[in-house]
Amino acid sequence: MPHTPAILVVVQARMTSSRLPGKVLMPILGEPLLVRMVERLRLAQTPFQIVVATSTDPADDVLAMLCQERGIDCFRGDLADCLDRHYQAAVQYRADVVVKIPSDCPLIDPRIIDQVMGVYLANPDRYDFVSNLHPPTWPDGNDVEIMTFDCLKATWQEATKPLEREHTTPYIWDTPGRFRVSNVVWSTGLDYSMSHRFTIDYRADYDFINAVFLELYPENPRFSCEDIVNLLERKPELYQINVDFAGVNWYRHHLNDLKTVSADQTKQVAGNA
Repeated sequence: MPHTPAILVVVQARMTSSRLPGKVLMPILGEPLLVRMVERLRLAQTPFQIVVATSTDPADDVLAMLCQERGIDCFRGDLADCLDRHYQAAVQYRADVVVKIPSDCPLIDPRIIDQVMGVYLANPDRYDFVSNLHPPTWPDGNDVEIMTFDCLKATWQEATKPLEREHTTPYIWDTPGRFRVSNVVWSTGLDYSMSHRFTIDYRADYDFINAVFLELYPENPRFSCEDIVNLLERKPELYQINVDFAGVNWYRHHLNDLKTVSADQTKQVAGNA
């Protein structure tokens, strides 16, 4: 029988976000945002283990306590070196495959996780890294990056730039030819990666996410990405809540350092460097 890989979904989380501190504990329908996100992840059909990877910084004690109270696995590692945090978590949990899904994606569609995972699992000896981000097409906040343990280990050993250590995967997808990489695109043929923002980094993002949950969750806790898009078409005032931040991402600080990211894949916001 073929070997079934041990898949570990790593949810990177911390309390000391520079733009919106404590965002992972902000309330969504009476539950912390992080708990709502883990709930979404558990709706995926692909068998995997979930671990919240936070830091050893005392500010993150509250996240470790929350995970313990809610029965969520938690790993604590380096505050700044998120690549090391992912690698050490993978070692501790004996993972064959590691999936990076950051904690700022509480609206992530579990169907998208299954779709990207399906591409990897159908080609286990063909790819070292499969994602839906390089380049992205789905609305920002549906981030799925899958890597073999060997790929993660090599990256951990070889990556030296601060941005590679902080953001975990750039060495993989921004070093052409080093790894066998594949990308999964939205089957609609649409590209909403710069126009629709389902992630959280600013207060307006929280207001948007909270509004979406209020509209969709009570009737259907398994609501999809398409359900959100349809909601925004029916109620365009919701789309306006955080549209000023659509297209804003960490790439904007590193355009001179990244080989495979162009200026049209990010946006600056006045007053937010």
